[in-house]
Amino acid sequence: MQPETFHYQLPPQEIVELLDTPGAPWLFLAPDASGWLEVEHPPLPSLAEVAQPFVRLAGMRIDPATNAQRQLAFGTTLAFVQRASLARREYALPAGRRIASVRWSHRSQSFALALVGGAGTELWVGEPGAGELRRLASGLNAIFGEGFEWMPDGESLLLTLVPRARGAAPIAPSSAEGPLVQEAHGEVTPLRTYQDLLESPHDDALFEHYATSELALVSSAGGEPRRFGAPALYASTDVATGSGFVLIQRVLRPFSRSQPVHGFPYQLDVLDLEGRLVRRVADFPELANVPVEGVRTGPRGVQWSPHEPATLLWVEALDDGDPRKTVPARDRWMRLDAPFTGEAREFLRLEQRAAALSWLPEPARVIARQYDRDRRWMRTSLHERESGAELALLDDRGVKDRYGDPGGLLTRMQRSGRRLVRIEDGFVFRAGEGQEEQGQRPFLARERLGERETTREELWRCASDTYESVVALLEGEERGRFVTRRESSREPPNLFERLLGTQDARRLTDFGDPTPLLRRVEQRLLRYTRADGVALSGKLYLPPDWKAGTRLPLVVWAYPQDYPDEGTAGQTSGTPHHFTRVGGPSQLFFALAGYAVLDDAALPIVGHPETMNDTFVEQSVSSVRAAIEYLDEEGIADPARVGVGGHSYGAYMTAMLLAHCDLFRAGIARSGAYNRSLTPFGFQAERRTLWEAPESYRKLSPFFDASRIKVPLLLIHGAEDQNPGTLPMQSERLFQALKGTGGRARFVTLPHEGHAYRARESVLHVVWEMLRWFDEHVKHGTPAEIRTRA
Repeated sequence: MQPETFHYQLPPQEIVELLDTPGAPWLFLAPDASGWLEVEHPPLPSLAEVAQPFVRLAGMRIDPATNAQRQLAFGTTLAFVQRASLARREYALPAGRRIASVRWSHRSQSFALALVGGAGTELWVGEPGAGELRRLASGLNAIFGEGFEWMPDGESLLLTLVPRARGAAPIAPSSAEGPLVQEAHGEVTPLRTYQDLLESPHDDALFEHYATSELALVSSAGGEPRRFGAPALYASTDVATGSGFVLIQRVLRPFSRSQPVHGFPYQLDVLDLEGRLVRRVADFPELANVPVEGVRTGPRGVQWSPHEPATLLWVEALDDGDPRKTVPARDRWMRLDAPFTGEAREFLRLEQRAAALSWLPEPARVIARQYDRDRRWMRTSLHERESGAELALLDDRGVKDRYGDPGGLLTRMQRSGRRLVRIEDGFVFRAGEGQEEQGQRPFLARERLGERETTREELWRCASDTYESVVALLEGEERGRFVTRRESSREPPNLFERLLGTQDARRLTDFGDPTPLLRRVEQRLLRYTRADGVALSGKLYLPPDWKAGTRLPLVVWAYPQDYPDEGTAGQTSGTPHHFTRVGGPSQLFFALAGYAVLDDAALPIVGHPETMNDTFVEQSVSSVRAAIEYLDEEGIADPARVGVGGHSYGAYMTAMLLAHCDLFRAGIARSGAYNRSLTPFGFQAERRTLWEAPESYRKLSPFFDASRIKVPLLLIHGAEDQNPGTLPMQSERLFQALKGTGGRARFVTLPHEGHAYRARESVLHVVWEMLRWFDEHVKHGTPAEIRTRA
């Protein structure tokens, strides 16, 4: 039987109007917080826009019209608002142009825009509050980035441009030139199931055509860009702090047939601003022999020091990149000073894998973060730069320990464009989410570096009935003031200016509620406990005008998360004070249709990384059972009318639950993976390969248990899904298995859509499918007792 040809459908009109309502503009705050740019944007692109042609090359999707990575969200208007006076200045965009990206100069005197709709991708600049936009260049090559970056002087820009001599794109041969051949030579290279890879010599030529660029410099005041150096496949560029050199990553042939561009051979070089080679930092072959969760050997994380004009820093593995090896130290940080003629020298050795470096205003000390893979632990410490000696421990906790998070260190932009940790009167500042059992209460605090236990002082904390977070800390004559972003369940997000030590809050923006209908949906943060004692949480949404005691059909929507221990797994996530807004095919629309919606329902999988998935079924069933029983005891949900759904890993979870319990009357699975033999080198937090744990992979594949899925399942998948692991074939094969074993299912393929659904027509149709499916199979189902399959 051929697939049914179907027309796009519309959900109820009130939902159509919600999705068609523009949201608040995008805001881009100037580095000195003197003002911000406001960029308005349409809510959803049309199907015609999403269906525009693109090419799939080296794991990327490239728009030939813009010579940039494919993009579907663009700005359509531009304005600057000055913070002090709230004076507003609107800019006229050139005819037919849309905003692809925005980047402020780090000196806040100018901003740059990448505009599309003209001659490919163009670079324009403007000044805050004055003048008109000016075009600086056309033909940006934005395949590997935005196509431009500000130089350290804050007044000129480094560009990657389409080569002047580039001709037309290579034409595909009318017939194959020969068979496509790949070989393995004994290397051990476990890879995810990547998509959009290069497959033929024509693909190679097409990738080289679009990805090759020339480097150029241009002044923001205007003038012709000065091109320098030879055309190459520049995957990244980074200008030295003192402006005299640029670090480039150059992709090389032969291109890989089995992995995306990050696994291709490449060179790391230092060039001068005439394009001459000064130093080759590294020369890497195709990525191979890297274990699961391992790293390359040789320099990685190469960057410029913020303190010297031209000093390179990088990290190197001391365990051959293999996290399974037992070694006294895994990584070391190296430095290489200009003129780059000597050998690099070590300045810091770490017991675990290096995660990041942060720099202080004075160069003698540095902050290092390292990650313990086995414990899933992050350690942050202060070190003497020259000797590497540890001076103080700044943070030491599990990466998922939300309650223990002391907040991130605030930084200050330097005139060179580098960021340094902000220090005032010997104190550093921290801002964090302030997660508590009752929700999030963001904070601002200060402490003497390395003396948190004895000197920490909380300067401000969000009120208990709102969600307000720190955006920027002001300085100079405005020292003591800071900018926040505040919202609540009734109040849309807006910017405010506050003064430390007072309750004063000056409103900076006044964005109204674009969707007042959603304010009638009640939101609660729930806490409940599963049978093994693990505390759980979730966000409950109740329909408008719901009366206590009225039992509702229930939708459980979730995404499993892994945790090392029960204590961390049991921590509350989120807040009841977020302003409810919807975008895309949201599950929250069920609340408007008369359902209780338990969104982001906690589904922790607790245990050691090597074995936790062996109990995925038991833990996930126990978690959803606890949620249903709690809402039953509260008199909110009818346990006989419960549906379950999720997207991606949540879709996989949905199929697993339907195969292993009888708690649900129907399910919705969007863009999931259901046969783990098709993701044989791991998935999510799974480290083991199929050949190391064949029974676990089989047990973790609902495809093999399709005959056990006895309730209706709606499968939805984007026909162009690019996400590793979630090929459209995953949903196709599960549907065939369900149909072949007597199951009841509906399979919807969305033309032109990827892993997330973007087109207005697709989004509205998916909402229609979801509401229709649960109305038929959950809301109007016949009562039945909760029972668990043996």
